[in-house]
Amino acid sequence: MKIICIGRNYAEHAKELGNEIPENPVIFMKPDTAVLKKGSDFYIPEFSDDIHYELEVVVKISKGGKYIQEENAGKHYEEIGLGIDFTARDVQSKLKEKGLPWELAKGFDGSAVISEFFKKEDFDLKNLHFSLLKNKERVQDGNTSMMLFRPEKIIAFVSQYFTLRTGDLIFTGTPKGVGKVSENDILEAYLEDRKILDLRIQ
Repeated sequence: MKIICIGRNYAEHAKELGNEIPENPVIFMKPDTAVLKKGSDFYIPEFSDDIHYELEVVVKISKGGKYIQEENAGKHYEEIGLGIDFTARDVQSKLKEKGLPWELAKGFDGSAVISEFFKKEDFDLKNLHFSLLKNKERVQDGNTSMMLFRPEKIIAFVSQYFTLRTGDLIFTGTPKGVGKVSENDILEAYLEDRKILDLRIQ
């Protein structure tokens, strides 16, 4: 299973981090060891003092392929969910300053929290609302209508470089409002009005 992540897919998030709006999807990867076991707490790693939450819609590939055309990309996924891309922002900043890859800041153990998945036909994917609460306060409020690159575009783009396989996951990017987590924080993620993630920070 590959975990393919899209950076800077919401203009307001790119702006809040001082990044340019990309012309093509920005791609990075997480290893399968990044997946946090269901029901587990998230433990802040010892190498970072600035772990940020980033809530994202996650697409699960149901049909593999290479050089997938955008108009056919919708046939390659049937389910969606939510995920939290935990980021060691202090580590990432140092890596970016040196022009180095982000994987140490993005791919560490437990950095990919993934909800259960739901049939995509149950939602309007062009106008899908999702949100994150930290200690009962809403901190992220996103809608897929604000994506720079829709899932079909992402699948088509990614498949030019990586063969997609059944079970691969694509984190489609986070909206504005990312921020730091601290010990004993409680994160709750909602897909429309349904809570589908509940997580304690240790």
